[in-house]
Amino acid sequence: MNIWTKVKQYPRIGLIILAYVAFIALGMPDGLLGVAWPSIRTSFSIPLDAIGMLLTAAVAGYMTSSFLSGLLITRLGVGKVLAASCAMTGVALIGYTIVPFWWMMVLLGVVAGLGAGAIDAGLNTYVAAHFGEGLMQWLHASYGIGVTLGPIIMTIALTTLNSWRVGYRVVGSFQLALAACFVLILAMWNQKDTSAGSDEPKRLTDYKTPMGETLRQPQVWLSALLFFLYCGAEVSFGTWIYSLLIESRGIAPAVAGLWAGSYWATFTVGRVVAGLYAKRVGVNLLVLGGLVGAFCGTLLLVWNPSQFANLLAVALIGFSIAPIFPALMSGTSRRVGAHFAANTIGFQMAATGLGMAVIPSLLGVLARRISLEIIPVCMAVVFAGLFGLYMIAVKSSSKA
Repeated sequence: MNIWTKVKQYPRIGLIILAYVAFIALGMPDGLLGVAWPSIRTSFSIPLDAIGMLLTAAVAGYMTSSFLSGLLITRLGVGKVLAASCAMTGVALIGYTIVPFWWMMVLLGVVAGLGAGAIDAGLNTYVAAHFGEGLMQWLHASYGIGVTLGPIIMTIALTTLNSWRVGYRVVGSFQLALAACFVLILAMWNQKDTSAGSDEPKRLTDYKTPMGETLRQPQVWLSALLFFLYCGAEVSFGTWIYSLLIESRGIAPAVAGLWAGSYWATFTVGRVVAGLYAKRVGVNLLVLGGLVGAFCGTLLLVWNPSQFANLLAVALIGFSIAPIFPALMSGTSRRVGAHFAANTIGFQMAATGLGMAVIPSLLGVLARRISLEIIPVCMAVVFAGLFGLYMIAVKSSSKA
């Protein structure tokens, strides 16, 4: 019996594996750009800050497709949406290496964002509908693997072949291969789990709730606000911690780089650990405990009693916030109700993209006008606000 036959006999196992691979693939392009950017600038003769054009285009596409993902999944099904999205992403990444003008690459960034947003929202919706909190944590840990592999692939391409285009072609080809896999197993995405008998409850993806009705629910907007604030905080730390350490606190760049790296290292470890205990601990404790830990770490960063305290604070923040996003995603149906969950997950992913763009940018403006030291203060306020908003969301869901 070959592996493919086993996958067909145990579709849930096959889909879990494919979902993890897809999230690794989702993270790879995000890890390519930072390493490739100096070479891309040289190829197109563009200034340093031109990267903002590509990022803005990608975020616009990401927010659009994730916002509409509930509608797309309802009409086409999860399998078709994922297959088409992977194909779009693969074509866009390979297209980067072919187009002769920078503005064409920016346009392709919209296509890449459309594909990434639909993959992200589609897989989150499916896993939330069919699997538990632990698998959701590991799904997002897979993204961390992809982000780690991206720079390695691009570094190899640059050092061995002196070409950033090869790195994008490798990852783009991987995306196209993944799209082909999704096409081959389209029927498996809609297969019912018959192990529990004929009275299987409806899944989140089975509801056909109109988008307008979903948007009229206050708890939906509250849930989206949680993702806006959380993801903005997560990316803000990753973006600004290095600058805070070297420019404001006088830490050597090499040391600061290692300390900033500890943020993502403990972040990945935190998600792996959370996956082991998520079912036992529960969604609410993961979120509230993570927010308390992150708040304490941020206060330690504000206090700044010693250089070692900075390292401890950064590592604590990374470890603490790790389970929050997957736990929030797993608890979507409990906060807003099963009827609205599929659409809400798409809205949440759109809010994610907006938060990642808006909050780090606002912190940059404040840091320029006041001081880099304002960043951990603002983050402490955000984590405290998240704690309060989440408690309101939990209480609202219990009354519904």
